[in-house]
Amino acid sequence: MGRPSRLGDEDRSDYASALDEVIASPEIRRLLELSGTPADRLRVRGLAAVARTTAAADAEYRRYTALRLRAQGGRRGEGAAPLSGPGDQERPGAGVLAVLGVLTPVLAAVAAATFLLLGYGLRLAGALSALADTLVGVGWFSLAVAAVTALVSVVALYRTAAKQSAADAVAVPGPSAADSPALAQARQLWLVALRDRGIRPFLLQELAGAAAPGAGEGRGSRFSSPAFAGPDYARPGFEGSTPPAPRQP
Repeated sequence: MGRPSRLGDEDRSDYASALDEVIASPEIRRLLELSGTPADRLRVRGLAAVARTTAAADAEYRRYTALRLRAQGGRRGEGAAPLSGPGDQERPGAGVLAVLGVLTPVLAAVAAATFLLLGYGLRLAGALSALADTLVGVGWFSLAVAAVTALVSVVALYRTAAKQSAADAVAVPGPSAADSPALAQARQLWLVALRDRGIRPFLLQELAGAAAPGAGEGRGSRFSSPAFAGPDYARPGFEGSTPPAPRQP
């Protein structure tokens, strides 16, 4: 079957909810009381064993993630929108054309304003009439270029927006594709298998090891710290609890 699937970050909240449900079940609650194990400590161990517990429901998880990926329209990034300017961004040099389409109207308008101000200023001053006529003519020509390029940019931007809207309408199968009954059923089957075959056996094993007599001897207890208040405990520098024998005279 291969290597078990790694639990995705978007499914960790579902895993934590399933773990809490199992811990809150009457069976686990009764064993918690018998063993004296804190519930929050058992929960921490369940969260740490996510790779072990999810492997028991790997087949259901693979089916669930496959259906979810299919409902989302396949691989992420497929059919992504262009990131800059109007036009088809897949063509070489399309980024340069987009920049020119934005800058040309602005630069032409600035040049038109400059030439017209200089030309009409010279006409009012009555000096350099030939240069004034030239500047006025160039100014009006630059203004026409600015108007035409601005119109072309607006039309190209509108066409790009229309194409993107059509692409989005085709890529999304429906408003509730991600909430299809098949996907919801696959998710429920995964959660049931995760609780019954993964989390519950693991918690039962942990509680059995904690409640077994002599579990803390030899290999150490899982949930309790060493008891330093026993009757045979001796602090450093002492022989134990038995007082020393009196010295013979």
